[in-house]
Amino acid sequence: MSSKTNNARRVFLKKSAAGAAASFLLPSVAMNAMACETQVKKIPINAHLWVYASKFPPNWDCTPVLDTIFSDLSYAGIQGLELMEGQLRHDDAVPRLNALSSKYKVPVSGSSYGVGFGMWDVAQHKTILEDIKTVVPRLGKVGGKTFGISVGSKPKGLKTEAELDAQADLLKKIRAICTDSGIVANLHNHTYEVEHDMHDLKGTLARIPDFELGPDINWLIRAGVDPVDFINTYGKQIVYLHIRDEYKDGTWSEYVGQGDTDFQPIATALEAQNFNGQAAIELAFPDNFTPENELKENWKMSRDFIKETFKWS
Repeated sequence: MSSKTNNARRVFLKKSAAGAAASFLLPSVAMNAMACETQVKKIPINAHLWVYASKFPPNWDCTPVLDTIFSDLSYAGIQGLELMEGQLRHDDAVPRLNALSSKYKVPVSGSSYGVGFGMWDVAQHKTILEDIKTVVPRLGKVGGKTFGISVGSKPKGLKTEAELDAQADLLKKIRAICTDSGIVANLHNHTYEVEHDMHDLKGTLARIPDFELGPDINWLIRAGVDPVDFINTYGKQIVYLHIRDEYKDGTWSEYVGQGDTDFQPIATALEAQNFNGQAAIELAFPDNFTPENELKENWKMSRDFIKETFKWS
């Protein structure tokens, strides 16, 4: 066999060996690539508009600055706007919100509800239901999918068993109205629902065990409830989250990631529970606080921190 033939044969064998090795490596490479992809979950990061609404007491209706709100969130790459019920009570709410959502490419994700109401009080039920029958269908017409309900605090003492019964009866009716509009009702907590060994929330869940939850992580912390324990206990019912940050002294920070809240264990607990809902940044400033940054920058920094920490896209 000639030298030329031997060289050709060696080149052929080398290429064949390389090809065979590649055929074994490719599945492994593909699996690694898939593993990297699964590390990032598609969890929409929305924004609740409280920081704007807080400038409009006592009804917290920030409709006059909705254009600014949508503009800020669009700049920050926020994936949805969570309203409050005040913006939905206007007769022209649906065309106004749809126009702004289209203009800024920021969808309405849902709404919170319950400011000023006490669902434990039977005397308020008729008024609440009439309001619900107005705001919920309008929320559906602007594309909202979640409805975070605050049941209202009792001015003095804990709610009685009869009051918790009344509260649960009303919540069932609200949930049915939400379902008819393609909206997921969930229980959104402040401190009062989860203080006193979670008397209020446990009382509701004892009566409606399958009600979905939309906890506010910061309010849990401020009520003395470990958010990791809460997630481990109720994780399968959590469809929505509010995320806010604070310093060690309890003062709210300007953006999420600036304060001292340890979010990593919270992120780990959510992943372990296979959380697959939505989340909202809710900025809140102390009284007479002047932010150092433009609000749109605080939204952007908060979103970037959450994406990195929680591995959400």
